[in-house]
Amino acid sequence: MNGRVIADRYELATVIGQGGMGQVWTAYDRRLDRRVAVKLLRPDRMAGTEGADEMRRRFVRECRVTAQVDHRGLVTVHDAGSDGEELYLVMQYVEGADLADHLAENDPYPWPWAVSVAAQLCSVLSAVHAVPIVHRDLKPRNVMVRPDGSVLVLDLGVASVLDTDTTRLTRTGSPIGSPAYMAPEQAMGGAVGPYTDLYALGVLLHELLVGEVPFAGSTALGVLHRHLYEPPVPVRQLRPEVPRPLEELVLRLMAKDPLHRLADAQEAYQALAPLLPLPGTTTGGAAGPALGPMNPTRPFLLPHAPWPDRAATAAQPAPVPATALLGPPPEAPSGPDVAEAVEEVKRLLDQGGITQAVDLLGSILPAAAAEHGERSTVVRTLRRQYAATLMDDGQYRRALPELRHLAEDYAMESGPQAARRVLRFQYDAAQCLEQLGEAVAALAEYRALLPRFEGYPDDPTTPLDIRRRIGHLLLSLGDRQAAHDTLVALLHDAERLHGPHHPLPAEIRHTLQWLGQVRA
Repeated sequence: MNGRVIADRYELATVIGQGGMGQVWTAYDRRLDRRVAVKLLRPDRMAGTEGADEMRRRFVRECRVTAQVDHRGLVTVHDAGSDGEELYLVMQYVEGADLADHLAENDPYPWPWAVSVAAQLCSVLSAVHAVPIVHRDLKPRNVMVRPDGSVLVLDLGVASVLDTDTTRLTRTGSPIGSPAYMAPEQAMGGAVGPYTDLYALGVLLHELLVGEVPFAGSTALGVLHRHLYEPPVPVRQLRPEVPRPLEELVLRLMAKDPLHRLADAQEAYQALAPLLPLPGTTTGGAAGPALGPMNPTRPFLLPHAPWPDRAATAAQPAPVPATALLGPPPEAPSGPDVAEAVEEVKRLLDQGGITQAVDLLGSILPAAAAEHGERSTVVRTLRRQYAATLMDDGQYRRALPELRHLAEDYAMESGPQAARRVLRFQYDAAQCLEQLGEAVAALAEYRALLPRFEGYPDDPTTPLDIRRRIGHLLLSLGDRQAAHDTLVALLHDAERLHGPHHPLPAEIRHTLQWLGQVRA
């Protein structure tokens, strides 16, 4: 027992996990009399390090974004904040075993179990990709099997909202993730997207069916080289009883080129659905007893059945709806209230309340448009702030149409200032496409924007950033030669503009070094 109390509420008990961001503890919530899990950012990872602010930003982003996703296959976030010099994230406490241990205890793993696990993971991935979040480290140690057979995905900490950082390498020049489950584009330091998690799902499914990962090696570089250049062994060569459609699905998920994989997690689920056990069966056949603990087929054999199987306990009071606790939603301000709401938005942004600011801006816009007119200075200013705040909040799917609207609006005007605004909105829209995983569309837009930005000699940095993004997108699409040529030319120009010790040339050298090592 630790005995330390976080935020005068959560009493730490025992360490149950270690990760790149810190430790995970079992803890006791004194206020609500329940067990919880508390994730702490270790002080030694923050104090006196160059990346302390970046680690703090990543941790805060993890708290905010994880809380946005509502899915039964994700751990629920209860609370987050700071305690002294540490940051904490409070989550539900989950009983069960991680998938790696579950596989080891059930060797060989029945193929219906593998199908059931993969189908549940597809449901989770579909939800997180819609945010959009890319997990980037999907593996058995980050998956939990609960006693009722349901599956939960853990640790979105190395995942992060798709932002400008997701296409970059770490400061050591290595990509984030686990080499055994890493997609080729991720290994090359290219742009990641939902297709990256689909590759990891294919590796995980191969491991469940065969008992080992498809590519192993004595060094991380050797493993990544095999991911890039070697085809996986078809699972039926090792386990002939596996259905042929399941083998074909694994091979499609593990295609080297992201464009050759399935379109999304929904399509992967649809491919798995015909192989799932039928509801109402009392035994799982090849899947084993349906009512045993930690049987992944159980949610499909007995949908929504209580666990454990026993008479229901005494009825509990009906929960109070969240809307009753929060009160009615605020009405859209009108008249002089618009100005007051603008001041409130500024206050929220100063205090880091980005999500609240987004909601308030969204409610202001209709009233402001009705009062001042859609193309008024007030409404345009609010709409620009709204789009920028949506991007800051990681809500790229909502930001994209706002940016398109702004670009079309300003394109109706003449003059150099309006043209510059249109260009900037189109650039932000291309970034949204990139962060949403639409690599082909983003690449086309960046290429169209580049010569137009190069026509403004007073802004030499934006063309360099666009070229960097083009290089990483080419990597993600498998065109390594074009990416290499793009980055080599970019390195020369970046060093000439910024000098050799600037972060941008340093990052490009890391990527080129990694690219050269893997190709060699």
